[in-house]
Amino acid sequence: MWIPPFLAYLESECNRSKLTVETYRIGLEQFERYMACQEGKPDWDSIDGDLVRDWMVEQMEQGESARTVCKKLSALKTFYRYLLGRGMVKTDPVHSLQGPKKEKTLPTYVREADMDKLLDSNQFDQAPDGERDRLILLILYSTGIRRSELYGLNWADVEFDSRQLKVTGKRNKQRIVPFGDELKQALLDYRQTLEQLPEGSVRTKALLVDRKTGGRLSSAKIYETVHNYLSQIPTLKKRSPHVLRHSFATAMLNHDANLQAVKELLGHESLSTTEIYTHTSFEELKRMYNQAHPRAK
Repeated sequence: MWIPPFLAYLESECNRSKLTVETYRIGLEQFERYMACQEGKPDWDSIDGDLVRDWMVEQMEQGESARTVCKKLSALKTFYRYLLGRGMVKTDPVHSLQGPKKEKTLPTYVREADMDKLLDSNQFDQAPDGERDRLILLILYSTGIRRSELYGLNWADVEFDSRQLKVTGKRNKQRIVPFGDELKQALLDYRQTLEQLPEGSVRTKALLVDRKTGGRLSSAKIYETVHNYLSQIPTLKKRSPHVLRHSFATAMLNHDANLQAVKELLGHESLSTTEIYTHTSFEELKRMYNQAHPRAK
């Protein structure tokens, strides 16, 4: 009975995304079921750290990744801070607990040559849908914005003269992201195409339009579009919009962009989050070395 008001608090007062709130709900309800199966049926005010450790071990044994278990522990910690702050529990049994060590994985990205080949190909359908699909790929690759940020873009967020996007990111934080001439022209062409559609068929201020409904293109359709086109690159292990965000960051660093600048463009809270791309960039440099140097093999 304590979980629903906590979730409402996350969304209304903390401005957490619906996806984050849903992730917290799943983790908390899962732990609540785990408590109900324990001897003595402990509740939120009577558990101890050992019980939480046992739960994490069980999760790992059931095949959950260290990253997923850490997210669930984070949900518990946030929940207990909420309960303690409102006097609903007397102690916080999880504040000093540490999750399992996360496995280090380098982000998947598209190599520049493959991205150029994809964007310059003739495989896109006729306007407006094919034009829109290419625009989706070009925006994500040219700016590094998230899928959710692209979904929320309106034409009012595009400043053509200064070539800037006003992007609303996590927790409603806004940032300005520049873009180049190619994207500017693609945006202008797509806007002109929309203006030529029958009057009343477009009923939204959204940048990306679903012609079947006349409204904003769904986030799921953006994902589907990116996945379908990236599937044409057989070497990719992942084919999500986030891969294009990784590709943007990697390309920037491979061309000597400042790490702090990339952090600002991506909207990262911490520089440590951005630093993972330096490893990716180094991997690219190693690949080039191994290909080019006569004594590398």
